Amino acid sequence: MAKKSYQLIKRSVSLDGHRTSVALEQLFWNEVDRLAKAEHLSVSGWISQIDRRRPTDQSLASALRIEVLSTLQTRLKD
Repeated sequence: MAKKSYQLIKRSVSLDGHRTSVALEQLFWNEVDRLAKAEHLSVSGWISQIDRRRPTDQSLASALRIEVLSTLQTRLKD
């Protein structure tokens, strides 16, 4: 059975040598995969870039959602 687009999906990733897990909705994972591929990066590599520049008081999941949304908004303006 296919997962609903709003269900949280937890994935494990390696960020600069340490393992962590992130839970995002399937719709966001789809875009993370697409954006990483567009930048010729692995998903872990793409997420690592976001992780390095996020504020310390912001969760990684939130930073990823905001990055996906802001990237899509920018592309829609063009």
